[in-house]
Amino acid sequence: MTIFQGRVCKQTSLISSVAFCLGLLITSSPVEAQSSKAPISVQAKHSRLDNSVDPLQQASASLQVLSKRVGPSVVQIFSTGYIPDGDREHRNTDLLSRGLTSGSGIIIASDGWIVTNAHVVQGGRRIRVQLNPEAALSAPQKGRSRRALFDAKLVVADRDTDLALLKIDAADLPTLELSDSNDLKQGQLVLAFGSPLGFDNSVSMGIVSSVARQPDPDSPTIYVQTDAAINPGNSGGPLVDTSGRVVGINTLILTQSGGNEGIGLAIPSNVVRSVYNQVRSEGHVHHHQIGVSARNITPALASGLGLDREDGILIEDVIPDAPAASSGLMPGDIVLSVNEKRVQNIRQFALALYSFAVGEEATLEIQRGKQTIQYQIPVREKQDVQERLADLVTREQAKIPQLGILALTLDGTLVRMLPPLRNRFGVVVAGKETYGAYEGEGPLPGDVIYSVNGTPVDSVDSLRSALDVLKTADAIVLQAERAGSLHYLVLEADK
Repeated sequence: MTIFQGRVCKQTSLISSVAFCLGLLITSSPVEAQSSKAPISVQAKHSRLDNSVDPLQQASASLQVLSKRVGPSVVQIFSTGYIPDGDREHRNTDLLSRGLTSGSGIIIASDGWIVTNAHVVQGGRRIRVQLNPEAALSAPQKGRSRRALFDAKLVVADRDTDLALLKIDAADLPTLELSDSNDLKQGQLVLAFGSPLGFDNSVSMGIVSSVARQPDPDSPTIYVQTDAAINPGNSGGPLVDTSGRVVGINTLILTQSGGNEGIGLAIPSNVVRSVYNQVRSEGHVHHHQIGVSARNITPALASGLGLDREDGILIEDVIPDAPAASSGLMPGDIVLSVNEKRVQNIRQFALALYSFAVGEEATLEIQRGKQTIQYQIPVREKQDVQERLADLVTREQAKIPQLGILALTLDGTLVRMLPPLRNRFGVVVAGKETYGAYEGEGPLPGDVIYSVNGTPVDSVDSLRSALDVLKTADAIVLQAERAGSLHYLVLEADK
């Protein structure tokens, strides 16, 4: 915070110095020195001084206009639910505690569609959206105050992109336009909007430090980096250019102190547009793939494996039966290009593949030993276990209303889809539908429920029967396996 104050003082001093120097230039000019021979009116002097600082006034006025235009489309988001315990002593445990988290979001469609970060609403049992006062006036609701609070429906939370889409029951809301993040330039002026540390309707200014920052060199995820002040609570808010168009969604800060240190990261607007369009048209987000895992080649890796190059992309694994395996790719291959475009790191490789639609073929040139080989590899839809489980569900037969889940009886087909399990019986959670009649750490998609209050369950019918004999006021303790570990999930009546 001291550094921040120092910077402000430094900027203020600079502006004052400029104004002072301009004043000296005007008052000590040859014309002024000969004032007895050519008198100049006080009004003329003031006019010259006003003109000298006019660019600063214009810049300030432009920023005010921009803030006023963008602000009404920025919302504050409150999520109530069970979140990981932040106690340092318990940071390596699975403890959850009930709490309220807050973040930001933007109105992306006038009929109540809002985009934010998935981590802002993660674990949320109740999600509410607070509109900016001006936006609330444009969407009056009976019985609501000017700072309208809306209950929001979580439509999609995509963990891969860390984006979530919410829907509120409102119309005629002010929206923000998404820019083309490919046009973003390093050094470009940007403003970050949101609710840092809970202070709603805040704005900070900075520049684009990098148009494609990759915090993890072995991850294809890229961000827009900015030095505009971003703090906890800014997540989900917009990073906008001087035209008021969204260039990114504020997502992360790299910090040692816990606060802003001048390194903020935002999800590029083109990724936001892609996710939003897919959800509106198809109801979910596509993640296509060719079925490989890869990493950047480093000098140490090249030395250990005896490679003849110290940069590039090494294929670590090829998933059996995936498109890459069927086409002939092998672990240890080095990727040279995609569709004749050279790729030198994971980011370039991922971006090159991202441009293909499902069903198209990518031409990969690879190096295997001393050979250079080309492969035609079809791009397929990537389905994780949760998506595959959801595809097997018949909603009416799978509903478990007390828990708010869709469930399937564990059988041989499901056993092959899931990681190795402790038991060969149980009920698989295929999806979440509602919040149910109980609150607490409920089961998640992919969990396998083995018992209810100590009573074993081996089918959807037996799970229903075990729940039906319990009174609504009773607590429910589920024994479930999650990611290879057994857990007791405690739920209590929602009073």
